[in-house]
Amino acid sequence: MNNERAKILIVDDDAMNRAVLSDLLCDEYDIIEAKDGDEALQILEKDATEITLVLLDMVMPGRDGIEVLKVMNEKGWIKGTPVVMISAETSSTQVSKAFALGVTDFIYRPFDQMVVQTRVRNTIRLYVKQMQLSELVTNKIYERTRNSDMLISILSHIVEFRNGESGQHVLHIKTLTDILLRALLKRSSEYNITEDDINSIATASAMHDIGKITIPSEILNKPGRLTPEEFEIMKQHSMNGANMLDGMHFFKNESLMKYTYEICRWHHERWDGRGYPDGLKQNEIPISAQVVSIADVYDALTSDRCYKKAFPHEKALAMIRNNECGVFNPLLLECLGDVADTLPEEMSKNHSKQLSQEKFSKIARSIFENDDNSSDNTILQQYRNEHKKSLFFESFQKGIVFEYTYDPSVLKISAKGSEILGFPQTKVEPEKSSAFWDIIGRHNWNNFSKLLYDSQQSGDSFEFKCDIMVKARKRPCSIKVQQAWNRIDPEHPRLISVYGCIDLF
Repeated sequence: MNNERAKILIVDDDAMNRAVLSDLLCDEYDIIEAKDGDEALQILEKDATEITLVLLDMVMPGRDGIEVLKVMNEKGWIKGTPVVMISAETSSTQVSKAFALGVTDFIYRPFDQMVVQTRVRNTIRLYVKQMQLSELVTNKIYERTRNSDMLISILSHIVEFRNGESGQHVLHIKTLTDILLRALLKRSSEYNITEDDINSIATASAMHDIGKITIPSEILNKPGRLTPEEFEIMKQHSMNGANMLDGMHFFKNESLMKYTYEICRWHHERWDGRGYPDGLKQNEIPISAQVVSIADVYDALTSDRCYKKAFPHEKALAMIRNNECGVFNPLLLECLGDVADTLPEEMSKNHSKQLSQEKFSKIARSIFENDDNSSDNTILQQYRNEHKKSLFFESFQKGIVFEYTYDPSVLKISAKGSEILGFPQTKVEPEKSSAFWDIIGRHNWNNFSKLLYDSQQSGDSFEFKCDIMVKARKRPCSIKVQQAWNRIDPEHPRLISVYGCIDLF
């Protein structure tokens, strides 16, 4: 408990009035005196944060009480220092003016000891309680905002981690988005962007690629150019991310969710209408997605990726301006030019903010191991499935590891399995491949499919034994299977993927 006494500033041109008030209050409070408005403002200029209460005379020569109140409002002192007005004036006009300027209470002359002491004590107590409540509310808001930002950052880092990247991309996009929006605000009022909008859009930008959690890792991390078939799968990440978010009904009316949805779905649209998934053009594309799009491209160009080395800053700017990486809003290109000189330095500041691998693993593990199934959270369900899958794969030292996803329909097998079976590592719509049926056989497939949806199966895993063809030779095998379900709607569960291991005998 703080035993420091409260400080009261008494402002009155009459020395006798100051002496009387001081005598009434000095047993409980430390007293500071000012003989006029100018002296009072000098004291406040120096020690406003140390003054607990001001007793202010309304009528004084020179700068009167009303003038002092006006300055206290201009300086913002009135927010932190309550004022009790001293007056013999009972004019409703003056009293109204004083209250309008933030006065807490009035004390009238001649002074009554009990009235003075009680009103001063009550004002200070009320002020202290208000400050405590304000601090509590502020701390709660800060904590909620910080936790939301942290969770979004963690989830985004998980996506980047799966994407074979360091997590710097998430931080860079957030910083770039904030910088570009502020530059846009200086250049134009066309988009009606507020400070709250900037903060929300910058936070939401971290989730721009959340849909990549649904894309096969062989395509995400392929070092060379994607085939047209693979690129079509990659393009699905924007719509997949939007669909995940669209399923979170509880948060649909939140501005942060609105911006996150816009960014996830439309950050690959182009100003000329040749982007995806919806072919929007110009300002049909929400400004949030437009800004994140240009930020995403700049950081992709200036960062090392599995398929390329980083381009220098100036080269990246030239490529963007020359429409080599998409077509962007001309106004945003001007904004990019406005901030171009500061971007490398701003990006370098983010290195100290990156989650350490140890902290990342600990936080990610805590998310994955959360047993609370009551949350209507599709994204976390996806992460739990990914974690479950990784543990399943790690349990096998031998065999052909595989995964089959339903939306999109893709079969992935390990490099060793591809060599053994003579079948591609990644095959889109394998059911259309005669080589697939030559290996597995339609009879085996029909029996296998029945087990996938057999309600008598305990748990989400089973073992299936059969013979398969390996390079024109029949081989007995055991197929150990783990299923991943979307059970957000318990009455209509949906099978997302099947993964497992084939042991040949």
